Amino acid sequence: MPRVVITGLGPVTPIGVGAEAFHQAQLAGKSGVRRITRYDPDAYKLPVKIAAETDVEVEAYLDKKEIRRLDRFVQLALIGAELAIRDAGLDLDALDKTRVGTLIGSGIGGIKTWEDQFKVYFERGPHRLSPFFIPMVIANMASGHVAMKYGLMGPSSTVVTACATGTDAVGNAYRILKAGLADVMLTGGTEAAVTPMAIGGFSVMRALSTRNDEPERASRPFTKSRDGFVLGEGAGILVLETLEHAKKRGAKIYAEVVGFGQSADAHHITEPHPEGLGAVLAIEAALKEAGVAPEAVGYVNAHGTSTPYNDRVEVIALKKVFGDHAKKLAVSSTKSMTGHLLGAAGAVEAIATAQALSSGVLPPTINYDDPDPELDLDFVPNEPREAQVEYALSNSFAFGGQNAVLLLKRFSG
Repeated sequence: MPRVVITGLGPVTPIGVGAEAFHQAQLAGKSGVRRITRYDPDAYKLPVKIAAETDVEVEAYLDKKEIRRLDRFVQLALIGAELAIRDAGLDLDALDKTRVGTLIGSGIGGIKTWEDQFKVYFERGPHRLSPFFIPMVIANMASGHVAMKYGLMGPSSTVVTACATGTDAVGNAYRILKAGLADVMLTGGTEAAVTPMAIGGFSVMRALSTRNDEPERASRPFTKSRDGFVLGEGAGILVLETLEHAKKRGAKIYAEVVGFGQSADAHHITEPHPEGLGAVLAIEAALKEAGVAPEAVGYVNAHGTSTPYNDRVEVIALKKVFGDHAKKLAVSSTKSMTGHLLGAAGAVEAIATAQALSSGVLPPTINYDDPDPELDLDFVPNEPREAQVEYALSNSFAFGGQNAVLLLKRFSG
């Protein structure tokens, strides 16, 4: 079966837009968390006034008509796709576009459009709704619009698995390439849910950090004082290719995708299995597919949300899979910098993992200044670390108990 490699990166994140800016921000330990500017947080009776917003000049990438007719989650995906294509050096017009596919997910879709159009519905009636209302909100439109913009006629679909969406998208694109159904896939996740409704929904669940007075320190995975995740927005789009196709065109290669694991906790709508059983199954499945022993893994980009329960269970799962080797693993959460990008998180973290393998520098877990004695792994605290790692995992564990794990390998030619 074909081998699959990552040749293009298109991160659109709260700490940087584009591969180089995103990478340098990670190495600098930059936080993207600020007071919310998308709306006035003081106008709502909510305890959360912070988020990780993405500062990107949309007008530099899209024309005014596109901006009016597309929800922000699709806008960010289109920007990420352009960046990834550019980074990969892809000349799409020189390719067989029936062999180039799109698989881009979103956990929530066009929630800002939903909110705006509900207001129109209640104040002015359903006959005044925008004719673009439905096409703006449905989650498959990120994949659809990327395919339409570039004329890509290969396999095209969408994954919606909450916080595991981005990882599932990349994993399923990998499987399409392994099956010989395409030569190139544009894949990843996108989310734009910094809205009163989304912040309100997560807030009443008590899932979000309320550290409003110290926003840059609010996302603090694996620490004793972690009090919830910080909602983020952004997109992560990757170019995946078969190795043969990449070599033919002389592409640079960031990393190889060698394993993908999925599982279900079958336990609870939001809480992970208390013994980490679903996470264990997904990690073991990724290792098994690649034929890689646990001891060969050197780095884990953790799900690491900064919530009390999730961080603890992820550590339990890592110890079960890796045993004594768990203490030798470098484990970091880039959500400490980006916040939690929901459906885009796994794809952005796959990008960070590929960059770690390619550059030989691991991103830190920032804000790690009060260790939780129960969570006693090496979390790469506060500073990046030089390390030549052969294999790395990227974990995503979602509401609904849906788990997805990617195993990447450093590419050495």
